[in-house]
Amino acid sequence: MGRRRALGRSALARLLAPNELLTSKEDCEAYAGDKWFATALPDAVVLPSNVETVSRVMVYAHRHRIPVTTRGAGYGYVGGCVPVRGGIVVCTERMNRIREINSDDFVGVVEPGVITADFQSQAEKQGLYYPPDPASRADCSLGGNIATNAGGPRCLKYGVTRDYVMGLEVVLADGTVTRLGGRCHKNKAGFDLHRLFVGSEGLLGVVTEATLKLIPKPPFRACLSIGFPSMKKAAEAIRTVFSRGFLPAALEVADKFTLAAGARRTKSRLFEGCQAHVIVELDGQEGAVRLDLKALEKVLQELSPIFVRRGFGEEGCEEIWQVRREFSFGLRDTGLTKLNQDVVVPRGRLEDLFSFAARLQKRHGIQVACFGHAGDGNIHVNIMVDRNDPKQVERSEGVVDELFRQVLKWDGSVTGEHGVGIARLPWWDIAVSRTAAKLHTQVKEALDPRLILNPDKFA
Repeated sequence: MGRRRALGRSALARLLAPNELLTSKEDCEAYAGDKWFATALPDAVVLPSNVETVSRVMVYAHRHRIPVTTRGAGYGYVGGCVPVRGGIVVCTERMNRIREINSDDFVGVVEPGVITADFQSQAEKQGLYYPPDPASRADCSLGGNIATNAGGPRCLKYGVTRDYVMGLEVVLADGTVTRLGGRCHKNKAGFDLHRLFVGSEGLLGVVTEATLKLIPKPPFRACLSIGFPSMKKAAEAIRTVFSRGFLPAALEVADKFTLAAGARRTKSRLFEGCQAHVIVELDGQEGAVRLDLKALEKVLQELSPIFVRRGFGEEGCEEIWQVRREFSFGLRDTGLTKLNQDVVVPRGRLEDLFSFAARLQKRHGIQVACFGHAGDGNIHVNIMVDRNDPKQVERSEGVVDELFRQVLKWDGSVTGEHGVGIARLPWWDIAVSRTAAKLHTQVKEALDPRLILNPDKFA
């Protein structure tokens, strides 16, 4: 990036309303990081409430070569919104209006600061459905979801955020406001430019409005919660679900250590004797779902599970999922530091991944806890580090490195939904080919020639 000039707070202030600019150290510290470990203090924080303000700030930053890092709700897990070079943080938390939910066109139009769960709730009141369901959906924003192409358990059947972004309003690095895509469910007029910004982690522009696809809300859902005596049996169950022709809305798996941590947190004895746990959710018309669940349970009973629990309807399913949502908190309750790696492997490598994680644990003496989205091979491999043990802290980076390198040998990915950010940056050069990395740089330089947007990240 070119030589950075002084921020010029007084000049920036003239572009903004008094309550749109924060410059005190205390205020800036609140916007210095996300849920990962790294932080960097910005020189100023801008809290715009409209696209015009964002554009003015970008014109100013572009002219003076000032770094700009866009921030949503701050619930990322890889340091993606850390303003590494200081400069301006543009936080979209005040751009939180749902502009439209249209049941005729099956679209929703939102500003980037809308909380994901709030949008889902409002859509469902009209019988509509926005499926992407990151674990932090009660706290994360749709703008952040778009920046990272967020997923969740339901992406097995319904796809990730990218599959629901039909159109975007974006402010480019020089302040130009452009609209890409639209509200038609089919559109082949030129490149899919709006999708270029999905998953771009704030490196290409600032999203100020999104048009999102909605679908009819499935009228009924049902779940199976199944305990297994081994991970091998759980992996066999996952293969069986697909080989018998079922396409669940979600298919989750968890290992022994994760189950034990969840049991301690919830005081549940459900997982006693379990080495692995699987959740399968089906949705659709009630009669069909009940018949399919009964048939699926019969098939899975052939694998001699320790237990099978059923959940019907919203209340029954949520009771099962609530236990799953406690897994991450249960791991934190252990007192160990949870290094969450959201790796992805081809579906056929799931059992290999769990076996490799067990070998890592044995070889390095560091606990490894695995759970996540078995249906699409996206498993959260958590390296559980005792920060009071200097040797464990020293070895933990080697454990992560071994994990990523093995996943890549299997044609997997070092991140499935959290993004590259800072946390995955050391592995960027081996995560993509040299030509792909060059193409990323060319796209970045075309849209942000002064390299001011979220600098020192992957492009």
